[in-house]
Amino acid sequence: MRVDKYLNSVNLTKRRAVSEDMCKNGVVSINGVVVKASKDVKVGDKLTIVYLERSVSYEVLQIPTTKTIPKSLQDEYVREIK
Repeated sequence: MRVDKYLNSVNLTKRRAVSEDMCKNGVVSINGVVVKASKDVKVGDKLTIVYLERSVSYEVLQIPTTKTIPKSLQDEYVREIK
């Protein structure tokens, strides 16, 4: 699954357009490499999003099979790394 779709599907961004812009501006990286929106995400990858004042890292646990998942199931698909 594309990284922009993944961010939207697991409720890390509100819209896919936001995910695309984040990738375009170089704030999304997978395993330490800044990626484009079309990069595929795999189970076990480490996603890092750099915000203005902090950066947050996540581990990919599952790839969703549907367009969106309920926010209550987010912990099954992605885990924040402290």
